[in-house]
Amino acid sequence: MEGTDATSPPPSPVRYALTGARGGFARTLLAQTTRIERLRPAILCDLDTTGTIDLCVELGYDRSDLRVCATPEEVAALAPDRIAVVADVALLARADHDVLVEATGNPRVGTEAARGAIETGRHVVMVSKEVDSVAGIALADLAREHDVVYTPGIGDQPANLIEWYERALRLGLDVVAIGKSGEYDLVFDPATGRVRQLDQEIEAPELADLSTLGEDVRATLAARARAVADLKRSAAADYCEMAVVAGHTGLVPDVESLHYPVARVAELADVYSREEDGGILTADGVVDVFSVLRLPEEASFAGGVFVIVRTGDPVTWELLAQKGHVVSRSGRYACMYLPYHFMGVETPLSLLDAVDHHRAAGRRHPAPHAVLAGRAREALRAGTRLDMGGHHHEVEGVAAVLLDTAHAPQDVAPLYLAAHATLARDVPSGALIGIDDLADPDTTLLHAWRHARTRISDRNR
Repeated sequence: MEGTDATSPPPSPVRYALTGARGGFARTLLAQTTRIERLRPAILCDLDTTGTIDLCVELGYDRSDLRVCATPEEVAALAPDRIAVVADVALLARADHDVLVEATGNPRVGTEAARGAIETGRHVVMVSKEVDSVAGIALADLAREHDVVYTPGIGDQPANLIEWYERALRLGLDVVAIGKSGEYDLVFDPATGRVRQLDQEIEAPELADLSTLGEDVRATLAARARAVADLKRSAAADYCEMAVVAGHTGLVPDVESLHYPVARVAELADVYSREEDGGILTADGVVDVFSVLRLPEEASFAGGVFVIVRTGDPVTWELLAQKGHVVSRSGRYACMYLPYHFMGVETPLSLLDAVDHHRAAGRRHPAPHAVLAGRAREALRAGTRLDMGGHHHEVEGVAAVLLDTAHAPQDVAPLYLAAHATLARDVPSGALIGIDDLADPDTTLLHAWRHARTRISDRNR
């Protein structure tokens, strides 16, 4: 066949290091790796080394190929077909690998691991959005200096949305908004008048009369929001992901709390129209998150992503609407969407693209267009430790907000720089947490953020 050479050697294997190797994302990547001949884990890092080995064995890896290593010498001495299992990220550099997949979710540890990989000539696929939201700009700039790739991982919403947005631009489409759905759908059962979000259910019979947008879109959305007010729909993770997307696209939040409309998928083109056209947006070029409203028998949006565009030729888009595509009632807006994100099942694409093609998600070098910050939910006293925890890595007593850096205060603290720090002074309810409010910010993260702050200052001149 033209373009092939039967005598050429097969492509070399791609070996990766993985942090947070006992976590849910890591499982999906390790499971998919067994199906891709070229892809091999070289070193797995997690505090739970025993659990990491048990996970790998459960997925079909040979226990005899897995070795717990506690020193650099033990890692370096392993045969190429063995997998090192370590508890200390400092040991990663001694393993033979091409790319680091950072999935700890720990801002400080993840930053140190990524920086170490870049400085030793390895690519970095960043899964820890908490790291990216504070240190991503500094790490991307460092990667450029070392001629390696720094990229969010395909399979998580940021990379999927960045690439979907770039595709729309390549097609010459006029992009109005981009975004994703929240992690858990609102599933309304008309037979019971109840709505379920994951494992929580509430009475919301009024949703039966709010199944369509009606003439007044904003009024309907407000009524839906009141009906589900007892459910927590927003999450720090959503704001964090949109901060990463903003950095790679230049699009910024319309409002700092994000709109979070309760919407059905077929309504997105109407909902994300400009206000003068009956929608919710005050400007073009924004990022946002919506809460999926659906019936039990309807398919989920599955944490997928969307791009809202202005339509062109009306006949073209009428034809597309007839084929089932989501076009606004006015015909002026359309929604292109991907109703999935498959986590580590898709991430091998990022690893192979980085090694084979020196390719990152999107075409733009990231810049500090938005900052994930925090507002005090209540009055916080000096000496309070801002603990971070839970599935969505919320910071206790602090609400996540997403700010356009062009209008953000100079001294605002990124949410995950504030996390685990102690307050040096009282912070009133509703106030943004500032860097000077922190008694003991982590020096690694503070250095990375100051680098980004310099880029912000340059951008705003």
